[in-house]
Amino acid sequence: MALNGRVLLLNQTYEPLGTVSVARAIVMTFKDSVFVEEYDGDRVLRSAHDEFPVPSVIRRRSYINIRRRREQSGSKRLRIYMRDKFRCQYCGEKKNVDGLTLDHILPRSRGGDNSPVNVVTACVACNKRKGNRTPDEARMPLLTSQTALRVKLERVVLCHYAEARAEWRKYLFMDMHDDRDTRYQVRNEQPRRLFKKPTGIV
Repeated sequence: MALNGRVLLLNQTYEPLGTVSVARAIVMTFKDSVFVEEYDGDRVLRSAHDEFPVPSVIRRRSYINIRRRREQSGSKRLRIYMRDKFRCQYCGEKKNVDGLTLDHILPRSRGGDNSPVNVVTACVACNKRKGNRTPDEARMPLLTSQTALRVKLERVVLCHYAEARAEWRKYLFMDMHDDRDTRYQVRNEQPRRLFKKPTGIV
């Protein structure tokens, strides 16, 4: 169905903000609060009298400040699994969620924090074997260096989705929020309506 799937949402300055449902993206488009940057191939929504192309990438017409980003613990767990590709960072075995845990590289009892750079995916067996030790002490080297773990988890989720959405990729590696030319361009863009108001979607 055309309403299935996710749509990439960009800030006015092309920074990725996250994803929204197709239904939400369509509503934002009808309200004229976003530009449609990319369409999802030939997918369309049909009403009794019309059809509407399904967006794949949309961009806000107004800028929102995203400096204070949320990384709540529940969603953070899944994002760390996605960052580590559902693979134990000690033995390298790939497992489903039921067979995975989160391990603190520097144990919390020894001052380790909950930041993404100190937390990795581990299978149950490796987590028990490592115990209250560091990887060096347990002689269990990490497959991924801590330097490589310094990555924003929101971007990890977007890149995970983008593996099957080629049209997203060029937007996920742009850092244009300090680009003065881009700021000037988006400030001076004239509103343009891309869709007609629907008479009723079926």
